[in-house]
Amino acid sequence: MLRHLREDIQVILEHDPAARSRWEVVTCYPGLHALVLHRLAHRLWGRGWHWLARWISHWGRWLTGIEIHPGATMGRRVFIDHGMGVVIGETAEVGDDCTIYQGVTLGGTSLYKGTKRHPTLEAGVVVGAGAKVLGGFTVGQGARIGSNAVVVKAVPAGATAVGNPARIIHKDVEQQREATAARMGFSAYAVTQNGDDPQAQAIRGLIDHAAQLEHQVALLWQALERQGVCPAEACPPEAMRVEHFDKDQLEKLVE
Repeated sequence: MLRHLREDIQVILEHDPAARSRWEVVTCYPGLHALVLHRLAHRLWGRGWHWLARWISHWGRWLTGIEIHPGATMGRRVFIDHGMGVVIGETAEVGDDCTIYQGVTLGGTSLYKGTKRHPTLEAGVVVGAGAKVLGGFTVGQGARIGSNAVVVKAVPAGATAVGNPARIIHKDVEQQREATAARMGFSAYAVTQNGDDPQAQAIRGLIDHAAQLEHQVALLWQALERQGVCPAEACPPEAMRVEHFDKDQLEKLVE
């Protein structure tokens, strides 16, 4: 118990720049208090003392604003930042080194007792403020849930889920898009990589596709002109034969 407490204090000091001392963390961080009370309640729950476990959990909710069912499984070095309004259901499993912000719900969508109704967060998952993760599926290791996202299906490891209902954004797709945009002289950061607007993400994908098509058409006209298939006087105007990418205009479209 003391080892877990020391780890919990250290992870807060490492992740929260507002934490100035161990004493401040021990006395002023409700996320830490909620975890300490939960570990006590969870042990009692495992030994069949269900009413007492729920009673301790109830007092923990009253003191901290964080509701963790005593049946839930919490890993090591979990950081509940601020924490007000966090709800973690009975069959939820939170892995090591996860971070959960205020207003998060790890809830269930089934009323059948004895089933896995709540989500499993693997190690290193970050759940943004106000997000709702609903169902008995798994959020893979290192995944991120954007603020106010509503997640109702599994999230692969390392991916990001944003929006309502949540869309899955894969790291390799994001990196490939940024590399393609850089080669064309266009900054895809007009909408940030970690933006939480699915419509903007879709628009950005369409812009990338349009840019690729424009590039290919320009190359085709240039090749035809070099081969003499299309004499210069018979070819389309210069503006159609030379690639022209209006970065500023496209950025305005996705603002």
